[in-house]
Amino acid sequence: MSAEHVRTSDSEDPVTAWAQAVQAGEVVAGPYVRAAADRHLRDLIEGPKRGLKWDLAAALRAIRFFPEVLRLNGGQFEGRPFELHPSQAFRIGSLFGWKQYSARHGAWLRRFTRFYDEEGKGNGKSPMLGGIGLYMMVADNEPRAEIYAAAAKKDQAGILFQDAVAMVDQSPVLKRTVQQQGENPVWQMTYRGRGGDKRKFKPLSAEKAQSGPRPHCALTDEVHEHPNRDVIDMLERGFKFRKQPLLCMATNSGTDKKSICWEEHQHGVNVVNGAVDDDSTFAFICSLDEGDDWENDPSCWVKVNPLLGVTIDEEYLTKVVSQAKMMPGKRNGIARLHFCQWTQSVTAAIRREAWVACHGEVDPEELTAQGYPCFGGLDLSQVRDFSALTLTWVLDATKDAERLVSKTWFWTPEGTLMERSARDQAPYDLWVQQGFIEAVPGDRLKYPWLADALADLTSRYQPEVIACDQYGLERLKDSLTEKGLVLPTEVHPQGFQKRVLDKVPDPTNPGQEVEIYLWMPDSINKLENAIYDGRQMVAQNPMLDSMAASVTYAENRTGHRMFDKEKAHGRIDGMVSLAMSAGIALCRERGGTEQSPWGDEDYSLEDVLWD
Repeated sequence: MSAEHVRTSDSEDPVTAWAQAVQAGEVVAGPYVRAAADRHLRDLIEGPKRGLKWDLAAALRAIRFFPEVLRLNGGQFEGRPFELHPSQAFRIGSLFGWKQYSARHGAWLRRFTRFYDEEGKGNGKSPMLGGIGLYMMVADNEPRAEIYAAAAKKDQAGILFQDAVAMVDQSPVLKRTVQQQGENPVWQMTYRGRGGDKRKFKPLSAEKAQSGPRPHCALTDEVHEHPNRDVIDMLERGFKFRKQPLLCMATNSGTDKKSICWEEHQHGVNVVNGAVDDDSTFAFICSLDEGDDWENDPSCWVKVNPLLGVTIDEEYLTKVVSQAKMMPGKRNGIARLHFCQWTQSVTAAIRREAWVACHGEVDPEELTAQGYPCFGGLDLSQVRDFSALTLTWVLDATKDAERLVSKTWFWTPEGTLMERSARDQAPYDLWVQQGFIEAVPGDRLKYPWLADALADLTSRYQPEVIACDQYGLERLKDSLTEKGLVLPTEVHPQGFQKRVLDKVPDPTNPGQEVEIYLWMPDSINKLENAIYDGRQMVAQNPMLDSMAASVTYAENRTGHRMFDKEKAHGRIDGMVSLAMSAGIALCRERGGTEQSPWGDEDYSLEDVLWD
């Protein structure tokens, strides 16, 4: 019977047993932890062909070191043996049990030299890293081993190191054998190996590093707070002096998708999913599945809090979730710290509750048949990326009380879809299957093809005008001209510049005129007002939902806002097209003599959209 069909007991091999339980669905885990478990089980079968070996004895030795030698500290855990949670045993066992043959050294050495761990706050990341560092100092038989608790700043480096010091203070074995230099605080711990060599464990920061360290083990906590790669690159440069070094990176989720943490996160995702071949990296990345609702479904919490019920309890998370619901300004921070969601900022630009309330069923055919005026917003992205068209129908044109209904279409090249899906950590392929995105054949979004698609939608739904960004518009017009097609386009500036469309008499000042203009701050304000007033309905689309959650704004000195694509931590093309469509729909006075159907007290939106 093959290894994939043989169930292993916890006592025999806790690493493989836990991976099998995850694969069987007996342990609830998120998509990337499931992928890590699958990778372990797959490598048991396929690994030997790549020169890999599963050394169970080495894995068990490291796992047993924790409860037999280490003691926890603080609160209810003070002085208790460090009993690894099954998910922690999977991680520790994987790091120290997988071997790869080194022809250079003529020996089986550890396979993994890099470990990336991302999970919710309070799940024991720091004690686990401290335990790894102590094991590699006293039990790994590396002559003159150098262990570093590293960070960008000195105080950050000291936090993890002092946790390790406290663990030594609580351990009867280590208290006798590990010497501490300094007092309040301890600044270094040393241990003499069997050969008499001196091994050290100390904090290290980029601002205090005078010469290149030669780490046997480097521990970096809270990687999402690192401003750049300097610390990690400095440590990895010193690995060349070691046969089997280990870099450990532990973190909560972050906010900056241009950071080193996001880069390491994405690399870990690609490794466990098999998109990148890297036998030196082990990643344990907690994440929710698409569709999980942490605000209303506690059953998904364990996916991002693997030690739920051990170091963090459900009662505490229930209170945290309640805070997120009551105080929108706290929501993104809670989503990031406790539920492993990469958020664009500490405070949401568009409140999720208000956005979800906009969801509805939108029937463009019925809206067109009813004769409601239609306006478009077109965001033309690069030919290898996403382009978006939003059509907005004005159901009630009463000034400052307009009711809008919108639907957005997305197009993207099919040839690079999976690559971008892995890079953006978004299920674009699934959304294509579900009809929310149209994947266009080839590696590039060809303008002649897009011209046909836009002309088809325009002929069907007859928008009066489509607001467009300047980028790509001239090339699109060339394709339209070649095909004899015409779109009612109007350039919509993307920055703080205004574009005057017309001048009309000022009803409040006879003889004076007022300008009718388009500019992004005004379009954003009009869209937001409609959203928060409950006057905007959008056809539900997970692609657009992800973009709404990614919106960030740049603000000028006068307090006006525009979309900040540079700082957005996700794609926002659909939100740009939605704002432009609202802006062009509402930039002129309408409805002075029009009869609004909302004047009929028996009229409802459902009469139009669902009958």
